[in-house]
Amino acid sequence: MSLLPRTAEEFSSADYWERFFRKRGEKAFEWYGDYNSLCGVLHKYIKPRDKVLVVGCGNSELSEQLYDVGYHQLTNIDISETVVSHMNQRNAERRPDLTFQQVDATQTGFVSESFQAALDKGTLDAMASEENGTLADKMLAEVGRVLCVGGRYVCVTLAQEHVIKLAVERFAQGWAVRIHCLNGQQNEVSDSSFALPVFVLVCTKFRQAPPFAVLELCQGEDGAPVRLASVPELLSAVKERQAYNLMLHKLRGGTDASSTQSLTLCHAVTGRPRYTLTVQDSLPSAKLPRSNQFAIFIVPQGRESDWLYGSAEGRTQLASSAKFRRLVIVAMHRDQEYEDMQAVQSELSPMVMELAPPGMPANQQVPFLSVGGDLGWREVIGRGLSALTGEYSVEDVRGEDGHLYRRLVFMNNSQLVQSESRLRSAATASSTHKKKNKKKAKAVSEAPALMEAKDRSVDRGFLCCTHHEVMVAGLAMLGMDAINNKDHPVSVLLIGLGGGGLPQFLHDFVPCARVEVVELDPAVLEVAQTWFGFQTDKRLKVILGDGLEHIKTLESQGGHSFDVIMFDVDSKDPTLGMSCPPSAFVETALLKNVYSLLSPRGLFMLNLVCRDSVLRKSVLERVQAVFPCVFSRGIEGEVNEVLLCCRSAGEGHKPHSVPQTLQQTAKDLQKTLRANTQTAPCVPQIDITAMLNDLKVI
Repeated sequence: MSLLPRTAEEFSSADYWERFFRKRGEKAFEWYGDYNSLCGVLHKYIKPRDKVLVVGCGNSELSEQLYDVGYHQLTNIDISETVVSHMNQRNAERRPDLTFQQVDATQTGFVSESFQAALDKGTLDAMASEENGTLADKMLAEVGRVLCVGGRYVCVTLAQEHVIKLAVERFAQGWAVRIHCLNGQQNEVSDSSFALPVFVLVCTKFRQAPPFAVLELCQGEDGAPVRLASVPELLSAVKERQAYNLMLHKLRGGTDASSTQSLTLCHAVTGRPRYTLTVQDSLPSAKLPRSNQFAIFIVPQGRESDWLYGSAEGRTQLASSAKFRRLVIVAMHRDQEYEDMQAVQSELSPMVMELAPPGMPANQQVPFLSVGGDLGWREVIGRGLSALTGEYSVEDVRGEDGHLYRRLVFMNNSQLVQSESRLRSAATASSTHKKKNKKKAKAVSEAPALMEAKDRSVDRGFLCCTHHEVMVAGLAMLGMDAINNKDHPVSVLLIGLGGGGLPQFLHDFVPCARVEVVELDPAVLEVAQTWFGFQTDKRLKVILGDGLEHIKTLESQGGHSFDVIMFDVDSKDPTLGMSCPPSAFVETALLKNVYSLLSPRGLFMLNLVCRDSVLRKSVLERVQAVFPCVFSRGIEGEVNEVLLCCRSAGEGHKPHSVPQTLQQTAKDLQKTLRANTQTAPCVPQIDITAMLNDLKVI
């Protein structure tokens, strides 16, 4: 370890190399792999009859091994007098025609176009940090001068970005540039230093420059070349390979249930994402069958954003249930075609085996797991671009229950379903009225292939999100007198439209309810109206604007009052400890504005998604400081919880338990929603009592 360069400057210093080789003595130091690991690609581009310039040969055994297999026209040069003298002495008897010369690679003095190949093993890497790359650039220019037309510069490199960029930009015009990514080298020198893969850069000199850049990347020594359009694209592809090998290095070092590694596999020709692989290890304490080392789980198409597959908590649960030491969870991408499960397995098998846990027996059988044995189904029916959130996709998928669902997904966070509604067809619309609730609704929707997108419509009586169901059930806290009062119908202010399922449900089934929605993004309103069956009228209206500013404006104007104010808006940033709502929506000043806008009987409902326990505690303290009575309803299997905040504590003091009368009110509300069905196109499928069962006072 002490012989490894401590800094990049040392790595390129002639004085350092003098000290290095004196101390190293007879033992050859193979920086970037030995002859056996490189011979395949070297023989591909350098022929035994070629006159070869070996640049910065050092005391590597590579030239000697090439000589022994028939390469007898090797000219070895190095800046170190010590190494040149040593190598000449070492080969004087066995290889009398193999000579080593002390020559500066930046000014060799050789005749122009006198070599068919130039071989560089690590020299470019060593020189690239010297004089801000000037020294390496001079060396590359000299290599270009001494190579004949059709000659090749073959460089073995670790492809640090500044190094490979220097070489590719030098040869991008007038040369063909191809890079081979070989397997990462692991040796006794350092387990970590050589976690990166070794690359072989091959630059072929043209007589006349082609009208376009020839830039290619190959996986392995025989991989088919993939053409890249620009130097930045080539450099990016190299970095991806390096990142992949670093990940493999970590995975081969052991299992770690607390950390997940993820990578995307792209189509070799188009470069578009095809699979996303997430590696999930079981806990060390897990009791697993000895033979259950490794398995691959194929997520059905359209289901990758389900909690079980799309969240860290869900994947941990999935791995625990599968009972394998390591589980690779595979998600398929939209806009890709997949023939069948067997074809997917065949396509993935060569790659996923590289992700196996350390110590797995070589003959271990690796099963492919799935749900129901098929690939699932997804149809993208709409696309668009939001000025605020970017690209989005509207897609129909088949759920675990066999029903079809419509989803809105923003591509900047494709693992999150922004909005979801269950679908029905014209043929099944009438039968929907016979279903009592979603627990009893076991019928499977029509097969996707038999049902055109135009024949699918949103079931407005079915709420896909449990937190929406809790918000509807929370209306029971207003009391039935308020809900059934047609002279003073329930008024609702909702911040955040999404697909419009919640406000549409309130409009359709709560008698005479007046719903006002504030939505920041015009594209979301368009999607809701075009794809999710959202319809406005005099009782349901949408205001395009900032919800924060709207609340402040209403409060400052005075004269506005709502029975219910709901916040159902996310932060668009999945990295934050609180993803719903944005932090500005739970600042004390705004909460006071909300309080002021509520009627005396009013309720404030907040969908809270907070993974940070400290932050959650702070939010709850702020809410409790403003509202005298706060209830919480957690959502099973999710981080979500709904806060139901009363403007009035009822009898003047904070209750210590959920009111006993609430269960009866819940049943009465259920009847009222059902009774209002004759004016709605669907039947409400919600269990109000169940939604309020786990309500807690906080």
